[in-house]
Amino acid sequence: MTILGIDRITYGVDDLAACKRFFLDWGLKLVHEAPDGLDFESLNGCQVWIRPQDDPGLPAAFEKGPTLREVVWGVESKADLDQVARAAPNVQSSADGLRGADPNGLGIAFRVTQKRAIDIRGVPTNTWDKAARVDAASTFYARAEPVEVGHIVCFTDKLAATSDFYQRIGFRMSDFYPGRGHFLRCAPAGGHHDLFLLQLPTAQRGLNHVAFTVRDIHEVFGGGLHISRCGWETQVGPGRHPISSAYFWYVKCPAGGLVEYFADEDVLTENWQPREWQPGPDVFAEWAIDGGIDGKTRRQHLGAAPPKTHAGARS
Repeated sequence: MTILGIDRITYGVDDLAACKRFFLDWGLKLVHEAPDGLDFESLNGCQVWIRPQDDPGLPAAFEKGPTLREVVWGVESKADLDQVARAAPNVQSSADGLRGADPNGLGIAFRVTQKRAIDIRGVPTNTWDKAARVDAASTFYARAEPVEVGHIVCFTDKLAATSDFYQRIGFRMSDFYPGRGHFLRCAPAGGHHDLFLLQLPTAQRGLNHVAFTVRDIHEVFGGGLHISRCGWETQVGPGRHPISSAYFWYVKCPAGGLVEYFADEDVLTENWQPREWQPGPDVFAEWAIDGGIDGKTRRQHLGAAPPKTHAGARS
């Protein structure tokens, strides 16, 4: 079966107005607005739906408060839906595919993908051995426009059962913390992970974050600075993960949990062998800025801007 990635996510929230402001600032396009919900999409048509917490059409919540209520996985064809139906327990036919819940209690669905192919390019990078950008200045982004939802991270109290469920329908293990966390990708070849399941000592369930793919590292920075100027709070970032190699910027989200801009993750194939890691701060980040960078001073959050020189430039 061919699972292509995340096609749609749906949040259940308690403040539609705050979520509208946030996701517009985040760089998504608002395609439909009604008193009972908001529909956003990314550049390639990946959907982000915002609904009131008490919407009767939402799957049951796997934690209290605003949070992620459903993840829709896109597949290539109707034949893939049939294979998922045979492999996955607790999914039933729905209006456009399959719908159910995973062992962690998160609502899940499967449909033939509605995302569209797009032609966008990141900034060419000059390395010591190869100049990909010659007689051309690099790009600076005023804000981010996410390409798609790249992955989600959930806390679970049923790591083995939930990981086994996803592997039964074709997900592959990329890396793991023994007995603590599994990084899973939805196809043999692709980005480092589409789903990360983390079992804490407190054995809680819920959302940690939703990650949005952007073009390149420079858009991570531009998006993070813009969201800071808009008044939203960074938890940590920019930074870089040793696992997946990706650059990141995490922001607190009124829809629940955190959201992340990320770029430059590892791309794996069926030849990749999962690595065993031990949790620790040096494994989470090679480097990271706690609280982020202030979008106005361009310095670590709440840091003072350097004094102006006589020419008005900053030293």
